[in-house]
Amino acid sequence: MSDAPRALELAYRYINRRERTVAEVRKHLINRQIEPGEAEAAIEQLLEDSVLDDERFARLFVQDKRSLEQWGTERIRRGLESRGIDRELAEEALAQAGPAPGLAGANAGDVPTDRDRALDLLRRRFPAPPRERRERERALGVLLRKGYEYELALEALGEHCAAHR
Repeated sequence: MSDAPRALELAYRYINRRERTVAEVRKHLINRQIEPGEAEAAIEQLLEDSVLDDERFARLFVQDKRSLEQWGTERIRRGLESRGIDRELAEEALAQAGPAPGLAGANAGDVPTDRDRALDLLRRRFPAPPRERRERERALGVLLRKGYEYELALEALGEHCAAHR
């Protein structure tokens, strides 16, 4: 007896909660004891119906993480790869991402850099630049946890502090 209807039903229920990648749906179906062939058939149907789309997922993920979570490029890249998005597609989505709404210091039409985003995050989280070593370390930690590279985070922190001298 075919498990195809069950596979498709499980996949639709899983996708219904939020946008998913092909790899996430495949793993979900295999974990639910769906035969690999049936899982692939369900995935093909979802792709054909445009319900499942890794390119759309990557684009939305980048936009959400940049604008809502203020993540840096490295953390976004790792997040995409951990969800099964291949490196080339992740790089394409990162390159196509536009400016985050309301980003301070970005001119209309300019695409903000990670440095711009890091500075914007510092301005919001630390309106008065940190003066003491402990506060500077805390600010640096915020940037690093958000996925900004160490050198860039140091540069942004230095610029933020220098702007208020």
